[in-house]
Amino acid sequence: MAKKFSDLVAKMSPERRARAQARAQEIMTEMALQELRRARELSQVQLAKALGEKQPNISQLEQRTDMYVSTLRKYIEAMGGELEIIARFPEGAIRIKQFSAV
Repeated sequence: MAKKFSDLVAKMSPERRARAQARAQEIMTEMALQELRRARELSQVQLAKALGEKQPNISQLEQRTDMYVSTLRKYIEAMGGELEIIARFPEGAIRIKQFSAV
């Protein structure tokens, strides 16, 4: 019989739970577009429909290593998100307004 995840977590030590939570957060902070789409429980077909594109175009977009900021913004917004571009320096982080949604 399968065990409930909550039961397994309950048996973990507080230190182990903290490590697991930290690792989960680390994984969530860095995702490829395809992984992000899947985490949002969207198919390429659903996203293509929201963008007014065809599914093969979404597949190609997810494989790109370089794209326009406007293309990335549309992709993120179609998933219900908002794109922000942050420049990080030793002195602190700066939100780049030039690339903010109009």
